[in-house]
Amino acid sequence: MTLDTGATAWMLISACMVLLMTVPALALFYGGMSRSKSVLNMIMMSFGAAAVVGVLYILWGWSMSYGGKDIAGLVGNPFSQFGLHGAYLTAGGEYIIDEHGVPVIISVAFQVTFAIITCALISGAIADRTRFGAWMTFVPLWVTLSYFPMAHMVWGGGALSPEGWFSSIAEPIDFAGGTVVHINAGVAGFLLAVVIGRRRGFGQLPMRPHNLPMTMIGAGLLWFGWFGFNSGSAFTADGLAGLAWVNTTVAACAAVLGWLITERLRDGHATSLGAASGIVAGLVGITPAAGTVSPLGAIVLGLVVGVLCALSVDLKYRFGYDDSLDIVGVHLVGGLAGTVLVGFLSTESGLLYGHGPAQLVVQVLVALVAMVFSAVMTLICWLVVQRCVGWRLSAEEEATGPDQAEHSESAYETLTAGRLAFSRKEI
Repeated sequence: MTLDTGATAWMLISACMVLLMTVPALALFYGGMSRSKSVLNMIMMSFGAAAVVGVLYILWGWSMSYGGKDIAGLVGNPFSQFGLHGAYLTAGGEYIIDEHGVPVIISVAFQVTFAIITCALISGAIADRTRFGAWMTFVPLWVTLSYFPMAHMVWGGGALSPEGWFSSIAEPIDFAGGTVVHINAGVAGFLLAVVIGRRRGFGQLPMRPHNLPMTMIGAGLLWFGWFGFNSGSAFTADGLAGLAWVNTTVAACAAVLGWLITERLRDGHATSLGAASGIVAGLVGITPAAGTVSPLGAIVLGLVVGVLCALSVDLKYRFGYDDSLDIVGVHLVGGLAGTVLVGFLSTESGLLYGHGPAQLVVQVLVALVAMVFSAVMTLICWLVVQRCVGWRLSAEEEATGPDQAEHSESAYETLTAGRLAFSRKEI
């Protein structure tokens, strides 16, 4: 293949945008939603996930996802291209170019950012009560056992790909990560929230976001980065990338409206946290469908997802699981809804376009397989960490907060000390 400099530049930019989604966007989004005694810990979970996954992806992540010899349709051989050996250079030292005219090393750059954000998403479900060491032990286990195989199954030619188990019915559609990213992370977050247990005082003490402007800034940065996430998944700068950009925008807008209307009817007011969460819900929902629905379909999808996610975030109070920052309500529900709605709204194979139920059936089957696989792998990882490290902070440490207990820092210590000094001078 001949190098396409335009496509190459676009993919480099997209990789940077997706990395921005984790640091700083998700870090700020989660940090603002957490309590003031946990904000640094939440930010550190995003940075820690980036550090661990970035290294492991080069060692065996790429090989397990895309470069290794297929093993039973479930995973690539981690040793086939261990350390990217033979992945991006020819025997003569020339860069290997993919079918889009982009060097394969840039595909590595793009895909590692997806692995990073997926792991970081899980941290929001276990805020305020988890040891940082436990998190840093969990991340390499989970990304190896759950994310890399799932990426191979869906995007790397494995069991859930267009060539996989269900290809005789219809080709599964996951444009940018409804199953690989959001269902995968959502299931993991839900199970960890259940097995690790609730925060002390959950349902009895107020546990409100401590800095909503920080959350709103994080949501805005996530929206910006998501254009790299979805439009970048076209793998070149073309009309498909443009369609994904438009669909990403209007789905997020419609989801905000759906969320705020739901809040207004249910609670009597529309909140800034609802707007920020609605943005993310719409972005999650359109992720699997960004290149396969029309802009009108994207509006319908976003509106439906916004309403469903707004209703779902309160389920944790009804059923008693402590999903601290609403990962289940936004990412699991949004990812499931978007994945299934493709079966209705895909312009080329959707039920509402007269193509029959085959696509819908396959989307449901793929979602179910992804949920079961993620659940099994997450429970294995949880058990290993529980036996080797232990997940929970002590009661005293939880009361003090993980910022002090785990990092010996405070996000607002300098400001508080400065204000006290100023007050003394005034007196």
